[in-house]
Amino acid sequence: MTCELSRILHVDDDDDIREVVSVALQMVGGFDLVQCASGREALDKVVEAKPDLILLDVMMPGMDGPETARALKANPETADIPIVFVTARGNDQSRGELLEAGGVDVIGKPFDPMTLSDQVRAVWDRRS
Repeated sequence: MTCELSRILHVDDDDDIREVVSVALQMVGGFDLVQCASGREALDKVVEAKPDLILLDVMMPGMDGPETARALKANPETADIPIVFVTARGNDQSRGELLEAGGVDVIGKPFDPMTLSDQVRAVWDRRS
């Protein structure tokens, strides 16, 4: 794990959310961002992308966020990459389930695009 957070892999099936996150993390936050529209695409790209952190939507068609996280954690090449789930279902029960699935934290939707990069950095700093 690198000491500084610079590259983020963002996974979300919603085009509009990907666009907002792109602005929030690249333009506002200054991060290098790789985006995927599905869990399957993320699994295909993650090793080559070499992200420091993965921002992962929970509810996606096909392979959902928790299923994607379990697959990432099962692969020795990606097992140590921290995963932050992004979800509209922020109750304590689902939060606990997401942490059990391999997440290090959960960010609720809707999020503020102007503070998303700060939220992600705060999660990173708590882990370091």
